[in-house]
Amino acid sequence: MKSIETANAPAALGPYTQGMESRSGLIFTSGQIGLVPGTGEPAGDTIEAQAEQAIRNVGAILEAAGAGYGDVLKTVCFLADMDDFAAFNAVYAKFFTGKPARSCVAVKSLPKGMLCEVEAIAEKP
Repeated sequence: MKSIETANAPAALGPYTQGMESRSGLIFTSGQIGLVPGTGEPAGDTIEAQAEQAIRNVGAILEAAGAGYGDVLKTVCFLADMDDFAAFNAVYAKFFTGKPARSCVAVKSLPKGMLCEVEAIAEKP
């Protein structure tokens, strides 16, 4: 397996890597929250701002592995408040136009008090 690292997404907050690529070309991103790369600061305090940044962070990891949003097979999305579901979906739909399989669940809390987290599984083209 090969570790995927990029300065275009926030550094890992713990003992894990931003992503991994299997020998067969499957790409697994770690969950990404809406932190701005380089500063580590939240992209904003709304679900829209945080969702967009979290998804862009996933995209940066995919790009570092030689893939893109269109190569995503499945995403897993975590929301701090299911009342944000519709607003999250509006942002999500702009990026994942291929409509990959998805799970979206509410969780009690997320790192750094963020509103959402997104991870992806993709296949290298």
